[in-house]
Amino acid sequence: MAQGIKVVPKIEINDKEILSLVYTPGVGSSCLKISENIEAEKIYTNKIDSVAVISFDYEQSLKRAIFLKSSLLIDAYPLCIKQTTTHDLKFVAENIVPNFCGIDLSLISDYVKEIEFDVDIPVLKGVVPDIKEFFGTISRNVFMFNPAKLKGNVSEKSLQLHELAGGVIETELSREKNKKMVAIVSDGTAVLGFGNIGADAAIPVMEGKAALYAALAGVSSMPLCLKTQNPKEVIKIVQLLEDSFSGIHMEDIAAPACFEIENTLIDTLKIPVFHDDQHGTAIIVLAAVLNALTLANKELSDVKVIINGAGAAGSAVARLLIFAGVKNLIILDSKGAVYKGRPQNNENLEALAQETNPNQEKGKLEEEIKGADVFIGLSKGNLLTPEMVKTMSDKAIVFALANPVPEILPDAAKDAGAFIVGTGRSDFPNQINNSLAFPGVFKGAIDGNIHKITDEIKLNCAVALASIVSKDELSPEKILPDPLDVRVVQRITDVMASKL
Repeated sequence: MAQGIKVVPKIEINDKEILSLVYTPGVGSSCLKISENIEAEKIYTNKIDSVAVISFDYEQSLKRAIFLKSSLLIDAYPLCIKQTTTHDLKFVAENIVPNFCGIDLSLISDYVKEIEFDVDIPVLKGVVPDIKEFFGTISRNVFMFNPAKLKGNVSEKSLQLHELAGGVIETELSREKNKKMVAIVSDGTAVLGFGNIGADAAIPVMEGKAALYAALAGVSSMPLCLKTQNPKEVIKIVQLLEDSFSGIHMEDIAAPACFEIENTLIDTLKIPVFHDDQHGTAIIVLAAVLNALTLANKELSDVKVIINGAGAAGSAVARLLIFAGVKNLIILDSKGAVYKGRPQNNENLEALAQETNPNQEKGKLEEEIKGADVFIGLSKGNLLTPEMVKTMSDKAIVFALANPVPEILPDAAKDAGAFIVGTGRSDFPNQINNSLAFPGVFKGAIDGNIHKITDEIKLNCAVALASIVSKDELSPEKILPDPLDVRVVQRITDVMASKL
């Protein structure tokens, strides 16, 4: 008899091509389809079979979710909301709608019977003759096909995969009682390189994350894309649902709101909180920089580093590189170099200015990149030109990490003289992507009950990640291990367990 429920991928992620379809760069095509027509989420995600079961008792919600899955093949997610007002319960239910085709409140029917929910999906408050018909669920859980039959480029194949499967995740019954799920929380304000395309369009990315969590680390997780983009409301929703989860993975939330949300949740929740765009990105970029500089025979303390993009990822990468020993780092946004007292600085940028740009340079990218040893792009596609690369130092390192379109394509950067080139994509050499970090980091945080991911932990994770590539393997085309390398998660969780 089933005792638990977990989230699993609908397709085995066993090679880099499948990874590129489930996650980056392919997943972006589904996001764009949904941003153009919100009804497309019923085609490219598992929303059409996903139901939220909400009560004041997690165990009761879990039993109900198991029943819905075992009896009706509905992918039901157990949620526990803290005892609260009817106003707050209504608020939470209305803001989690992007993820679900229905909400089951039958376990607390007396409490909710008078609430009128302003939603476009069915809300179950009591007994109905046919639950499956009431929710209108369509189960596409059994998904077996030959990936070789997919046709076209990466984007086209990814769309076909998402449509055939109905998204890339489903729930699965477990005979053993598993840990609560991790919530992958997003408000859709900073999705890939597309920006603010909304919560519904963010779901394919969160499903991809959930698939990788399960495939790479055995961690069960669920998308929680929130309709509201008010940081205080995001915080409130997560706080009210805290008892539903084993941890909070923040994803694709724009700066500066992400800083307020993360800091408040760390201070107020009893479970781990991890902002992947910041901390996951910082870990993998530092690991890549360490190995790239080894090949270039350069030292952290001697190089000039340019970071293009001063959002959550750029800020976190800058701070970790400085913590690791970089002395000359300049971070740029759309206005140019960030420097002390710059009129356009917000609170976060002014704080960054205190730690970066030691010579108070004030130029645009084409000026600041001259003589740079390392370029790290965390911005938008096609912002770095071959002419700019030509002005960099000897053995220049270019990490163009915007997804799905990098700041410069690898061949163009190489032709312009770059020594080592990396992107965030799995279909190019040197993938520098969060998928190398977040499964192991969060598994380690949950297993070790680590509440906050410190700079020391991030540095040690980066060093451990870099060390997986042996000296004999290290080359300009291979500076990081493969994301599917089984050693990656184990090495990072070992570091997390040591809490060094």
